[in-house]
Amino acid sequence: MQKTLSDVVITGIGIVTCHGTGKEPHLSLLTADKSGVPPVDAERFKPYPIHPMPEIDWSQQIAKRGDQRQMENWQRLGVYAAGLALDDAGLKDKAEACASMDMIVAAGGGERDVNVDTIIVSEGLKSNDRERLVNAKLTTELRPTLFLAQLSNLMAGNISIVHKVTGSSRTFMGEEAAGISAIETAFARIRAGQSTHSLVGGAFVADRDDIFLLVEGAQAHAQNEWQPLWQRENGAGGGVIFGTIGAFLVLESRANAEARGAHVYATINAIEGDRGARAEGALEHRLERLSRAMGDGAEDVLILSGASGLKDITAREKQVLQKAFPKGALRGYGGMTGHGLEAQFPLGLALAALALDAKAVVPAFDAGAESPMNKPASQAIVTTVGYGRAEGMARLSAEA
Repeated sequence: MQKTLSDVVITGIGIVTCHGTGKEPHLSLLTADKSGVPPVDAERFKPYPIHPMPEIDWSQQIAKRGDQRQMENWQRLGVYAAGLALDDAGLKDKAEACASMDMIVAAGGGERDVNVDTIIVSEGLKSNDRERLVNAKLTTELRPTLFLAQLSNLMAGNISIVHKVTGSSRTFMGEEAAGISAIETAFARIRAGQSTHSLVGGAFVADRDDIFLLVEGAQAHAQNEWQPLWQRENGAGGGVIFGTIGAFLVLESRANAEARGAHVYATINAIEGDRGARAEGALEHRLERLSRAMGDGAEDVLILSGASGLKDITAREKQVLQKAFPKGALRGYGGMTGHGLEAQFPLGLALAALALDAKAVVPAFDAGAESPMNKPASQAIVTTVGYGRAEGMARLSAEA
């Protein structure tokens, strides 16, 4: 006998972006009559613009000063957003539920030692044997204690300490792919009956000198003034504008959510992830396959694209989505929040759930490239196409 699969629903949402903390500023973004220019800092890291971290009172979710001090911002941001999601789901003070809650986190590495990076880059300009140079500097310049403070699973560890979420714990690394895999794994476990409730998400801090060194190896970052997401092909730089983002969700089986009387924002119907070469139409082939896996789109479908803004790749994604969902309303949410690597896919699902629950008529985020919505959507398609690799897609449906 075939086992019945569980419905997977979203019951808790925790978001932090340049627009603020919590649901309210993001509901305002999704329900506004017209979108303007989002908060942008084009001076601090000039020529690279970013969408900065908002003002945050960490004590609202991390009560102990000692806990705050021993974390760096990327860990604080994840712990804070996770706390918002638990609060929103009504589970923050439910000790038994938190003790049995699974946790799946998407995290990158912590902040690098910029001084050591500077030494390596400077001396690398004068050396032909760069591999030997790097190995020598790693053994003489790096502090072991710094490395220990940057371990990616420390975000999950601090969530466990602060919020007492002590069920199973998993941490995925790998930029956008990590966020896709984290959500996909939580969804699959609940759907198969291996889990009843899970805290899942990630966080990314753009306000870091070292991030530009990493992404400019691929000449990916946009330069100078902010431009709307779909209009960066002719702008300076590679097109990506990063944003500080924390996004966590509480996912539950419908039975578990109904048993405790939880509010359900939306149902997740399908999630697919993939990766591979992108040349010679391979990217389009995979995105078309992912689109088919989402099932037939309703006429009133909202398409929330997590496109990074990277030149060429972003334009190719848009072309596939418009062909696959010709009656859908396309919105590039990364244009309003910045690109959040590990947190990008969780953020997209959070925004989709909010929009479906609020019956929002979402304004065009790029009026020059996005058509208006005429009525609220009953379904949402969420995508994330990594600036370097990995693609993911999900379909959500509104509650009746």
